Amino acid sequence: MLDLTRGADLWRRASSVLAGGVDSPVRAGKPVGGPVMVREASGAYVIDADGRRLVDYLMAYGPLLLGHAHPALTRDLDRAAARGTLYGCTHEEEVRLAERLRGHMPSLERIRFTNSGTESVMSAIRVARAFTGRDAVLRFAGNYHGHFDQALLDAGASANAAGAGPSGIPAGVARDTIVCRYNDLDHVDEALRAHGARLAAIMVEPVVGNMGLVHPLPGFLEGLRRRTERVGALLIFDEVITGFRLGLGGAQARCGVMPDLTTLGKVLGGGYPLAAFGGRAEVMAVLAPEGSVFQGGTLSGNPFCVEIAHRLLDVLEGDSGLLPRMRALGERLAEGLRSALRACDLRYPVVHDESIVDFMFRCSDRPHRNYDEAKQGDAAAYAAFYQEMLAEGVLLAPSQNEVMFLSAAHAEEDVDRTVLAARSALARMRERGVV
Repeated sequence: MLDLTRGADLWRRASSVLAGGVDSPVRAGKPVGGPVMVREASGAYVIDADGRRLVDYLMAYGPLLLGHAHPALTRDLDRAAARGTLYGCTHEEEVRLAERLRGHMPSLERIRFTNSGTESVMSAIRVARAFTGRDAVLRFAGNYHGHFDQALLDAGASANAAGAGPSGIPAGVARDTIVCRYNDLDHVDEALRAHGARLAAIMVEPVVGNMGLVHPLPGFLEGLRRRTERVGALLIFDEVITGFRLGLGGAQARCGVMPDLTTLGKVLGGGYPLAAFGGRAEVMAVLAPEGSVFQGGTLSGNPFCVEIAHRLLDVLEGDSGLLPRMRALGERLAEGLRSALRACDLRYPVVHDESIVDFMFRCSDRPHRNYDEAKQGDAAAYAAFYQEMLAEGVLLAPSQNEVMFLSAAHAEEDVDRTVLAARSALARMRERGVV
């Protein structure tokens, strides 16, 4: 019998000093029965406060493309810090990093660095409003763009904002936020007929990773591009998750749709706080000091985090087989989960894309296409699966809206262990009548 008292004691301490016991709500694990308190991590594994070694598919919600504590990102950090961790001035490596990013994503004609995806998306929206002279933004239910006011209404991930008043979001923000169904151009057209003249931007995850994994239907992203051009709005791609995970050119390189603005985060910093946004030069020119729009941050583009980003790009550019190997692992995991589901006579569809894998407990034999369908997922079944997998030594995200992220540190034996764990977990759930 495992002694889980250290984790429970730590949670009690956290609850007495941190608001809600956490610094981000999803970490409380309320939908799945409670939190996992982590002591340390390495490679594809975390070790919790009770000493359990868990195969990690949370990967900090996606940024750890290389896994925990990859040597390329952790070696000689004292030497990097010794050159100074914060200048308050522009520096050469910051410029070089922007040049490297633009080389992979040509849409990034001009770039600004920030510290988080939330900052990047918030700033991109401000730029879009200034450039167009309009106030409204159209976004999609189930797409998560950070924790600022306009991003939280009908957001995916674990946001679940209760509404403008109860969530502390002003009613005026809600009026300027138009929320449509993802993958539904008819719904977009309906919104444009009512609000097109005051629309500054359409903001979208080109491949969604925050209501489970959802792919755009053929023509959807192209349709958004045409519609923004028609009404004089900008198209913003939120590639905070997809940037680098779907290739060095992001989702935009794969789908062939070039947005006006792009936001990056998570993976870019390799586990350190670094993000960016950028786009067409004429659009980004509204930013001060060229234009009138203020955006800035003391820590933005700091040399320490920029050094980590360079190291990450060195690994990705220097090993052309890394992303294909991760894709193969994703395919192996997806097929293994399909086999485990079939063994229990369950028909939940497994979806995967590169190093992202997902399935949802919902009564359908096809993948969900929007947030309305995602909300049909059985939260109780997912909570039971989460706990069963945790008992088997596998850490999943504590929310059924999240996905499974693989890293370069995962190996075939980790995936095979996970598949066996899923087969056992689903069989026990089947016996109990949970699924």
